[in-house]
Amino acid sequence: MEYFPIFMRLQGEPCLLVGGGEVGLRKARLLLSAGARLTVVSPELAPELMQMAARGELVHLAANFEPAHIGDYKLVVAATDVRAVNRVVSDTAQARNIPVNVVDDPELSSYITPAIVDRSPLVIAVSTGGGVPVLARLVRARLESMIPAGFGRLARFAAGFRDQVKARFGNVEERRAFWEAVLEGPLAEQVMNGDEAAARDDMQRRLAAADTAPAGAVYLVGAGPGNPDLLTFRALRLMQQADVVLYDNLVAPELLALVRRDAERMFVGKQRANHTLPQEEINALLLRLAQEGKRVLRLKGGDPFTFGRGGEEIALLAAKQIPFEVVPGITSASGAAAYAGIPLTHRDHAQSVTFVTGHKKDGSISLDWPALTRSGQTVVVYMGLAMAEELCQAFISHGKARDTPAAVVEQATTPRQRTVLGTLETLPALIRANSISSPALIIVGEVVSLAPQLGWYRSSAEGA
Repeated sequence: MEYFPIFMRLQGEPCLLVGGGEVGLRKARLLLSAGARLTVVSPELAPELMQMAARGELVHLAANFEPAHIGDYKLVVAATDVRAVNRVVSDTAQARNIPVNVVDDPELSSYITPAIVDRSPLVIAVSTGGGVPVLARLVRARLESMIPAGFGRLARFAAGFRDQVKARFGNVEERRAFWEAVLEGPLAEQVMNGDEAAARDDMQRRLAAADTAPAGAVYLVGAGPGNPDLLTFRALRLMQQADVVLYDNLVAPELLALVRRDAERMFVGKQRANHTLPQEEINALLLRLAQEGKRVLRLKGGDPFTFGRGGEEIALLAAKQIPFEVVPGITSASGAAAYAGIPLTHRDHAQSVTFVTGHKKDGSISLDWPALTRSGQTVVVYMGLAMAEELCQAFISHGKARDTPAAVVEQATTPRQRTVLGTLETLPALIRANSISSPALIIVGEVVSLAPQLGWYRSSAEGA
């Protein structure tokens, strides 16, 4: 290692910043966030630094830097745009054995400031030895996306029980097993969701029972419309924690690849008139796996509460008092519309949007046609592909014009996306001619006419 990583406590400690411009402002924010008592030497200050000084958050010495300015400081930062001045700051500080950083100049620095992921009290520092700061920031950005904001709350919560855990479990292995069960289970999710009272009760119960066994839970997670980049941070984190994953045919292979590698995968796919498992058996399976102490991920395409039967799947869990969590996903309608260039609402074309399913349990398409055929709205039909001709005819027979724009979007947001534009009269034939297959959504309304102008995404399937 070229640099020894270290975390320095600056709470209440005097620190000196030389330079009052925009670069100095960034360093001032960082030092003040660590609790430093900051003095800034600079003839002038950036407006925000002036406001900080006016509020008493820092002391401003309105002068050019002189070696005499370096007194009994814990840390010194040079952030001027004159290297000769920065060199004098560095030489003076190092002569007094005071750590000094010259911004973007490792040669003059005795320490460097890393890129920081702040989940206090959990803090992660990333450094390239000052050689490629941009790369350190890119790594930090990736870590920011992987580490939830609630980790700081979890770290504080766990620290509050450290002594009790140490007293309860006599050896290191027992303590390790206990903390793993706590920090990777439902209790941790309670803390990060803000329910610390319930988490404290559970923690006390586990300590009293010396319980190191993992607790079961179910995570009902919306996988979004198909593109892995559209997953939420929380969905991705839970996908990496699960012991068992239940998924269906609407979950793209690219999404399934992001699940923890050693997790058990169970396909419970449902297609029209061809259910691998009936819904009641899926509900019972979720319950049984959770009761076995497993963390169960129910991965569903789109959003679990938008035609995803999420409410049905968690009703039994709620009745049996199994911990569960619902993580929303980008619903397929939003994804398909955005990637096809079809605004679901538009003040010139549609003031409302309605989502409907193309079939019910008995296979019928008995819908509220007077409501669906009103002008000034967009209608998105889920699971309507197999009955597209009947749907389009029903729209027309209930008063919609034959030339009303209509579209079908297949495998939305993925490289295999295809968008076919037509009208209520022509769409069924276009679906047949293009061999459109599920998953696909039908969109009806004047907003579809905007797709040729606003359609920004061109997939490989559409000849991008």
